[in-house]
Amino acid sequence: MTDGTQDLDLQPEKPHSARFWNYLLGGKDNFTADQELGEQIKREYPGAVDLALATRAFLGRTVQHLAGEEGYRQFLDIGTGLPTADNTHEVAQRVAPDARIVYVDHDPIVLAHARALLTSTREGATDYVDADLTDPDTVLAHAARTLDLDRPVALMLMAVIGHVTDPAEAAALVQRYMARLVPGSCLVLCTTLASPQVDAANESYAASGTIPYVASTAEAMVAMAKGLTIPPPGIGPINRWFPDQHTTPGPDSEQWGYVAYKAT
Repeated sequence: MTDGTQDLDLQPEKPHSARFWNYLLGGKDNFTADQELGEQIKREYPGAVDLALATRAFLGRTVQHLAGEEGYRQFLDIGTGLPTADNTHEVAQRVAPDARIVYVDHDPIVLAHARALLTSTREGATDYVDADLTDPDTVLAHAARTLDLDRPVALMLMAVIGHVTDPAEAAALVQRYMARLVPGSCLVLCTTLASPQVDAANESYAASGTIPYVASTAEAMVAMAKGLTIPPPGIGPINRWFPDQHTTPGPDSEQWGYVAYKAT
């Protein structure tokens, strides 16, 4: 594991959501319990690794597009997880060195690794907020130390909203965040599309003792973006969004998402 965890009870005998995701991505910040859960989920849902990799690639493409093509300079990435290659600040600041990024997570294991995220160009800024996704008041109050909330912000919710297991509560939560952000801000969201196989794998995932995650429906994703504008290709498989030369062709991903904009 990365330095900075010496005084933390990592509970290596129990699978952990961030370490599980790290394992699917091919990372090294995981233990046997996380690996065993990963292998179990892969047996039940063979697309698990492709889904994780597609999510990471979607993050990279959308951040590069927003910073490079649309001029966004502020990113609020909630549900950061363990750092890996091409984190939000690395992608954004390669394109725009003056970009400012705030990561948010509420997990002591992720917090212990936060030092790996707290790097920045001299022109920009990177910060980490220890707060819960479901507490937008705290998240935004702390984010305002680094971000100018009077200017547009790109809110990143990458494979995290499923931890809010009630669809109505999830939609209301996303709307609360977007209501607090100024016109011109945008929402980048992706989550897993519900299916019998996905739902069964999520049940096994929850039974392991990790934080439950529920898949979504297209209708629920639409509700999360209420009042926002979703340009083509609309809500759908994330491999359709901003494809580049590195995008792997193949069947549509079961990870769905969109980029949605708050009108100016």
